[in-house]
Amino acid sequence: MASIQHVYGAQHPPFDPLLHGTLLKATPKAPSTPVKAKRISTFQEFESNTSDAWDAGEDEDGLLAMAAESLSSDVVMETANRVLRNHSQRQERHKLQEAPGPEQKPKPVAEPPLVPSGDIRLVKSISESHTSCPAESASDTVPLQRSQSLPHSVTVALGGTSDPSALSSSALSEREASRLDKFKQLLAGPHTDLEELRKLSWSGIPKPVRPITWKLLSGYLPANVDRRPATLQRKQKEYFAFIEHYYDSRNDDVHQDTYRQIHIDIPRMSPEALILQPKVTEIFERILFIWAIRHPASGYVQGINDLVTPFFVVFMCEHIEEEDVDAADISRVPAEVLRNVEADTYWCMSKLLDGIQDNYTFAQPGIQMKVKMLEELVSRIDEQVHRHLDQHEVRYLQFAFRWMNNLLMREVPLHCTIRLWDTYQSEPEGFSHFHLYVCAAFLVRWRKEILEEKDFQELLLFLQNLPTAHWGDEDISLLLAEAYRLKFAFADAPNHYKK
Repeated sequence: MASIQHVYGAQHPPFDPLLHGTLLKATPKAPSTPVKAKRISTFQEFESNTSDAWDAGEDEDGLLAMAAESLSSDVVMETANRVLRNHSQRQERHKLQEAPGPEQKPKPVAEPPLVPSGDIRLVKSISESHTSCPAESASDTVPLQRSQSLPHSVTVALGGTSDPSALSSSALSEREASRLDKFKQLLAGPHTDLEELRKLSWSGIPKPVRPITWKLLSGYLPANVDRRPATLQRKQKEYFAFIEHYYDSRNDDVHQDTYRQIHIDIPRMSPEALILQPKVTEIFERILFIWAIRHPASGYVQGINDLVTPFFVVFMCEHIEEEDVDAADISRVPAEVLRNVEADTYWCMSKLLDGIQDNYTFAQPGIQMKVKMLEELVSRIDEQVHRHLDQHEVRYLQFAFRWMNNLLMREVPLHCTIRLWDTYQSEPEGFSHFHLYVCAAFLVRWRKEILEEKDFQELLLFLQNLPTAHWGDEDISLLLAEAYRLKFAFADAPNHYKK
C-alpha cells in the first residue's frame, strides 16, 4: 500500500478523553510471556489496518479548508464521506494484496459505515461505534493511547536506507518544501487572494514567508502588490511622526506613571536575552508608550507588553542570520532596518489590539466575559473536570485570567505562540473568539493531571505552571485541531454554552 503523507494535527477518530477514559483505566498490564492472541475489538482491527485516515491528496486540502472558514453541515459531511470512501477503497486493495493462503482464514476488517450527507447528527454515533466496547470485554481491550491516532512512522527502507528517522525527516522536508512553494506561488501574483492565504496559513506558515504573510493577514499591507511599497513608506513615516510628537512627553506629570509602568514591565518579559538588549528595550518602550497615548480608553495595561514580542521576533527573522533570535546581537542590525521593524511591529500589534481592546479597558470586561464563557463551555464538554475544580474551590479567574490577558503567551514557549498566531490570524476573530476554544481545549488537555490533584493549592500551582516547556509545533497542532472541533460543535449554537 502506498505510504501516507503525515498530516499534523489530524486524528481519526478525534481523541476524546470522556469517551476513551474508561478504556485507558480498564486495561490490564501486558503479560511478559507469550500467550495466545486475544480477540480484539472492531476498532482495534480497523486501527491496526490504518496508517492514517487522511489521504495525502485532495482530502487533505478539503479538510484544511474546513478549518479556515465556516461551512454548512452538507459540505462538512460531503468531505468526511469522501475521506471514508477513499479509505475503504484502500482497505480493499490492501486485503487483495495480502490475500491469505489456502489454510489461512482471512481476518475480518471492519469498515466505517458511510454517513448520509444530510444528517450531521450521525457523526458522533459513528465515532462512538469504534471507540466504545462492552463492559464484559473491557479486560480484552488493547489501550487506546493518544499516539495511536497519529500518523505511523515509516519503517520500510527505501532506496537502501534503513534509518526510520532519516526517512521521516526527508518526508517532512519534502512536505515543508511543497508548502513553501504553495505560499510563494500565492504571494507571487499581482493581487494576493487573502481568503486562499488564510486557508493555507491555518495549518502553519513556513518561516521564510511568515513576515509578509502576517503583515497581509493582519490587514497592515494591502493585497495589491503594487501598493505595498507606498503603504509601508507611509505607515512607517506616520509612526515616527508619532514618536517625534509624543515621546518627549513621557516624563510629563500626566504620562509619567504610564511610562514608569512600561519601564518596569519590559525587563520581566521573555526571552530575556533578547528583551534586555538596550536597543530592544528602547524599541519596546516607544511602541508601548505611543500605543497607550493614542488609545486613552484603555491606556497601557500589563499584558499588552507581551503582545509586542511575537511580531518583533518574526519581523527580525528576515534580517538576522541566527536561527534563534534569542542569540542574535540586535546592535549589529542596521539602524534603518530596526526602524522599519519597529514601525511594522507597532502597526501589526495595533491591528491585533483593535479586535480585543475591551480586554484592557477599565475593569477589563472583555476578559471577565471570556473567562465566564470558558467556565460554561468546560462545564459542557468535560463536566468531571469542571466539577472537580468547583469541589476544590478553584475559580477560573484564578488561572484563566492570565490565559486571556496574555493570549497563552506565559503558558507555552515563544515558538509555540508564533505557531498559534499563524492560525489565529487565519481565523475570523481568532484572537478573541477562537482563542476561547483553544483555552477550553488547553484546560481539558490536562484532565488526567487535574483529576489526580486533591488539594486546592496543588491544583492552582499546577494550573499556573503547566509543563509545556518542551512543547513543539505538533503539540500546538493537536491543540488547534481539538479547539476547531469544539468551535464547530458550539460556535453556531451559543445556547449550548449553558445547561
